[in-house]
Amino acid sequence: MIPPVHCYVLSERALVIAWEQRIDPAIAASIAKLQRKLTNHPFEGMMELVPAYASLTVFYDPLRVRNQYATSNSRRWVEAYLWQYIENVQDQTVASVSRHIEIPVQYGGVNGPDLPYVAQHCGLSEAEVIDWHSRVVYQVYLLGFVPGFAYLGGLNEKLATPRKDTPRQGVPAGSVGIAGAQTGIYPVPITGGWQIIGRTPLTLFDVQENPPARLQAGDTVTFVPIS
Repeated sequence: MIPPVHCYVLSERALVIAWEQRIDPAIAASIAKLQRKLTNHPFEGMMELVPAYASLTVFYDPLRVRNQYATSNSRRWVEAYLWQYIENVQDQTVASVSRHIEIPVQYGGVNGPDLPYVAQHCGLSEAEVIDWHSRVVYQVYLLGFVPGFAYLGGLNEKLATPRKDTPRQGVPAGSVGIAGAQTGIYPVPITGGWQIIGRTPLTLFDVQENPPARLQAGDTVTFVPIS
């Protein structure tokens, strides 16, 4: 059963569709399905859809809405438009139409300088950390922080490790990290505080591609250890 949702105003150019505020695969699937429906059936003036763990923010141009649909209240018109799709998603079982992507990872060594710390913190061997990390099917809940950075849910609680007290300068693109109960991949070189346990040779963000981010909300991911 998909939890009920509600809408609220973020600004004169944005409405938030909010689910119960928790991390839940059913909620994530519902958000992904609604995002696909709105992407395939946009209204005139719709500018951007931004998914999060338990919400979908709809950005729009109120002047274009007002002029196109001859309405004196663009916010109410947009909200009414959204509800027809929200109710459709709520009334149906969310079908699994996500992509599954395998990410090759070189764990440890220069590619995973924090693997020893994660192993020590969790009371595991480095091989056990790699095994637990790579045996899970993760779900992409949202993209954020930097373009293309995918927040993945499903990390085994055995591997939960706090962020660094001081962020590391110059984390390489493709670095796979752990922060708390989450795992994620740095798509571009940047300063970051996640515990880096490996690196993938795949390019995860390329402005020449459409979409530029390899991973999208709703995708599922597994990590495959490579030498």
